[in-house]
Amino acid sequence: MIPVVSNRLIFKAFLGFFFFGFPRHMGLFLSTTVNRIDAKGRVSIPGPFRSALADHVFAGVILMKSPVHACLEGFAPAMMDDIAARLNQFALFSSEQDDLAAATLAECVKIGFDTEGRIVLPGEFAKYAGLKDDVAFVGLGNKFQMWTPSAWDKRRAEAQKAVRDKGLTLPKVAE
Repeated sequence: MIPVVSNRLIFKAFLGFFFFGFPRHMGLFLSTTVNRIDAKGRVSIPGPFRSALADHVFAGVILMKSPVHACLEGFAPAMMDDIAARLNQFALFSSEQDDLAAATLAECVKIGFDTEGRIVLPGEFAKYAGLKDDVAFVGLGNKFQMWTPSAWDKRRAEAQKAVRDKGLTLPKVAE
């Protein structure tokens, strides 16, 4: 069977390319790095994270207040298309779609890098995550999180305990 591609899908792909650039690949965010926030509220995005974000026309990152934890979530611009597509699985005016969109898309900000690879953390975002002096950048594959180092230590211990207690393993990828 030959798959049918709609004109709407082609148009959406074109718009994504036009506004965000077509990534050559989606880099993964890996590892944990702690960086200091300077007196002007700037923090350097770790080099490997900037590399994962580098394949886009927009030189920066999308930050979101996490709807689950007291931290910030960071994404490449292309990942926002995936989030929007997931939201589109709900009826347009349903309370589920509205609630999830309000908790995710409405809590996003697009922040460009300066010439040194730093971003200026919006005050409201820094306050939400309790970020004052140091930031733990936590790579989680297609996204990363920004925590206070002490809050990250606690969260990491909780996650490791949950994996052990529940016997969690990675599912096989569907072929």
